[in-house]
Amino acid sequence: MLSGFRSLESRMVLLLGFAGVAGALIFAGVTQWPLPQMLVWMKHDLGIDFGAPKRFDFYGGMLVSVAVLLPLSIWLGHRVMSPVTRLLRALEGAVASYRDGDFSFSIAATRRDELGELIRMHNALGQTLREQRQNLAQRELLLDTVVQNTPVALVLTDNSGRVTYANIAARHLFNDGRTLHGLNFVELLSDSPEALRRAVEGGEDALLTVEMDGGEETFHLSQRSFRLQGRPHRLQLFRRMTRELSRQEVATWKRVIRVISHELNNSLAPISSLAHSGAELARRGDTTRLPGVFATIGERARHLHGFIAGYASFAKLPAPQPVAIAWQPFLDSLALHCKFQLTSAIPEQPGWFDAAQIEQVLINLVKNAHESGSAEDGVSIALIVIGRDLRIEVADRGPGMSETVLAQALLPFYSTKRSGTGLGLALAREIVEAHGGRIALANREEGGLRVSLLLPLGPR
Repeated sequence: MLSGFRSLESRMVLLLGFAGVAGALIFAGVTQWPLPQMLVWMKHDLGIDFGAPKRFDFYGGMLVSVAVLLPLSIWLGHRVMSPVTRLLRALEGAVASYRDGDFSFSIAATRRDELGELIRMHNALGQTLREQRQNLAQRELLLDTVVQNTPVALVLTDNSGRVTYANIAARHLFNDGRTLHGLNFVELLSDSPEALRRAVEGGEDALLTVEMDGGEETFHLSQRSFRLQGRPHRLQLFRRMTRELSRQEVATWKRVIRVISHELNNSLAPISSLAHSGAELARRGDTTRLPGVFATIGERARHLHGFIAGYASFAKLPAPQPVAIAWQPFLDSLALHCKFQLTSAIPEQPGWFDAAQIEQVLINLVKNAHESGSAEDGVSIALIVIGRDLRIEVADRGPGMSETVLAQALLPFYSTKRSGTGLGLALAREIVEAHGGRIALANREEGGLRVSLLLPLGPR
């Protein structure tokens, strides 16, 4: 009858009710009927005297009831708690298995009460954990396969500098293909080129060229620190850039040749045509038109000379000579060449750069800002001190740049203008990086473009 109840709570209520009714019946049977009558009948008719009173009082009835109900209560309690106890033991074993990383544990049961629902949820959790672990194992295998076979040398070291992970490229680069696990990475680099050791000890990203295997090899070193399983680790990535740089160099030279050829053709073709026309006019004796022909030839020659001079200035950029720069005279001089709004306070610290070179950069940037279609009062310059660096921002309210143009605008010879040489921003980048700084382009949220120059505020 008890198994017909699906709810564990219903079963417990039923058993408690049964115990209560049993207690009441026992108390009534001891104090009222039939036990007193049976004792009287056995004494008078059978002559059997147990020495018990003819009728139990209240306390005697309670004592007898407790004596009878105690074993019954123990049995009922065992009956109620037995499935709960078995489930708790099973769950204890499951938790221990999960702690050890074994998710194959499941509980077999066909109960249809709350315990059965808990068992089904537990088994579903185990199945989910097993599937997730299997997926995780497959992803780890895929990731390890990719990392092991990537041409980038990867070395992971712990806080003591010992290698905890290295891929195939790292083993071939540093240890002739043998394992690096457990080795001290600093000691391992003792046989490597000095430039590579210094770059690793510097702890920052670097692009370096070293002598290796009888030739020059260019590496890009990327270093990051992070915590793995609560412990500090350091990741070093060594990427061979020689072949990629060679391809980029060839592509750049091809682009240079195309640009120069185009510009030479645009200038030499008119010069050749005009020279022929001038010779024909001279042959016919028509000298009145010759000055105009020669003036046009001179104009095209001057344009070609300016074009070649621009490329020469980019290729032969002198090393900057940074000195302390007072801001007010520098800004007054800049204002003579271009119009802009100063949108920040003048820093108290003087600048530290080559005034002529940075002035030329700012003139070109402000000129580009005006040519973007921005209103004159929308072109601004801001000077912001950030720690030991100075950020100069040139902003406009033009249309900004597309993502494609932003990604290539700083490359030499890239231009969106039909008559542009593609050297303005590239020259700015060259000058800023020669000062030990960086240049960045970004669209403004309110519309327009912002060019940021980050320069050191002193010698380093």
